[in-house]
Amino acid sequence: MSSVSKPNEQDDGLEAAVDQAIAVCGGDLRATIRAQIVANNFLEAEIVELRKAVSHAFTRGRFRTHTR
Repeated sequence: MSSVSKPNEQDDGLEAAVDQAIAVCGGDLRATIRAQIVANNFLEAEIVELRKAVSHAFTRGRFRTHTR
């Protein structure tokens, strides 16, 4: 059995993204993983900041929830 799975329709985009990330890092898998971790940490920090901004806006009454 092959260790590489055959891509199907659902993960074609994912496989292409993986191949692109590895290519950008010159084929170095450790560098690829490192870059993904750095990007993930950046996005997590952005989420924290956005949550703070949204929570602050709700407490100041800028946004109102809609009830029907």
